[in-house]
Amino acid sequence: MKWETVIGLEVHTQLATQSKIFSGSSTAFGAAPNTQASAVDIALPGVLPVLNRGAVECAIKFGLAIGATLNRVNVFDRKNYFYPDLPKGYQISQLAKPIVEGGTLKIVVDGEEKTIHLTRAHLEEDAGKSLHEDFHGMTGIDLNRAGTPLLEIVSEPEMRSSAEAVAYARALHTLVTWIGICDGNMQEGSFRVDANVSVRPVGQAEFGTRREIKNLNSFRFLQQAIDYEVRWQIETLEDGGRIEQATVLFDPDSGETRMMRSKEDAHDYRYFPDPDLLPVKLDEGWVEAVRAALPELPAAMQTRFQRDYGVSAYDAAVLTGSRALADYFEAVAKTCGQGKLAANWVMGELSAALNKAELDIAASPVSAARLGALIARIQDGTLSGKLAKQVFEGLWEGAGEVDAIIDARGLRQMSDSGELEKIVDEVLAANPKSVEEFRSGKDKAFNALVGQVMKASRGKANPAQVNELLKAKLQN
Repeated sequence: MKWETVIGLEVHTQLATQSKIFSGSSTAFGAAPNTQASAVDIALPGVLPVLNRGAVECAIKFGLAIGATLNRVNVFDRKNYFYPDLPKGYQISQLAKPIVEGGTLKIVVDGEEKTIHLTRAHLEEDAGKSLHEDFHGMTGIDLNRAGTPLLEIVSEPEMRSSAEAVAYARALHTLVTWIGICDGNMQEGSFRVDANVSVRPVGQAEFGTRREIKNLNSFRFLQQAIDYEVRWQIETLEDGGRIEQATVLFDPDSGETRMMRSKEDAHDYRYFPDPDLLPVKLDEGWVEAVRAALPELPAAMQTRFQRDYGVSAYDAAVLTGSRALADYFEAVAKTCGQGKLAANWVMGELSAALNKAELDIAASPVSAARLGALIARIQDGTLSGKLAKQVFEGLWEGAGEVDAIIDARGLRQMSDSGELEKIVDEVLAANPKSVEEFRSGKDKAFNALVGQVMKASRGKANPAQVNELLKAKLQN
């Protein structure tokens, strides 16, 4: 039997506010346990929550960025359940009237574009954290995260492979960091993914029973977890078993998922409107002010890069992987006036150097202006591609400006045609066998002669001129 995978993602995005969603407590990461949990966060008797306007504005930004419907009146609910790191016994969230409904996000997988529809995005508070490994035979509770503002973003179950799920998660990560509502730090829990996974026979309209994989904090783990879960579900069904709805965890060490608890449905949480919070009404002027302040979005920028700089759709998608990278590329392209060449250098030599040094684009030792100046010297014939790489090394080491490095290291491409012709004559005289082989129809011999000329010129000869001169002399 052939099976089809069905995947929907729920992404918890920590909003980039300095204080929590219902209190003035700090959201800074790394504080000593329980030093950032106020009386409001743990709902001591007599305290009341006060909504953080900044969190609402973040949600508005997101809704506008994905073309969603913003509910001009939205309501907070209490989601009731018991867990040690949830001291109130309930979580403040949104069920019936979330702030964002609908919207779309485009992804590209294997060169194919696909539109993923979003169900909703709602505001809620985070719970605390249980620390199981730090105490022998006991569990520690750190409530610093309790009350941290989250935007839970729920997709429709429209993804059909782990590759599509990862592409969607990456696109979402790019968008929320691009518009500045989340720092995107997955290691610190700022961007966490839950994957709802099920399988069904190809052609069947009804969904299979889903299992939810919780708290995946890397794109690699997301792909591994989904791939394992899909194999497990198919094997279970083909062996005559049945899938039970459940919440599972992924163990990166074993590469397997394991059941944590049976999956709850909405009615299990006994939702009801929070009596301490009034409905949130979005003023039209506020919404329009937020819309006006939004930056150019990744999809629009990709289209513009293809039009203005002549790069491919794939290159445009890579170059808009982050706002900092997009800004860097555009600055390089404007400096040198060569969009495609700029894209090749940013995605090639520069990215390789940054990855090796484990640096972000914002920390690049080579500025966009200097890389643009380097590419301009390739374009005007001062440098060959090989010599340019040596200049790039100098820029990376902080050796100065492009022209200064070229002159100091003697890297200027040979421009004296008489000098080049002399080198070509010497190479032809020293390699009669290669000359004979070329004239007898062996093309590889020509490449060998080109290599000898480039070696004799210490890489400074213009490869195009070398080819032209060699062909002219060999045809005589």
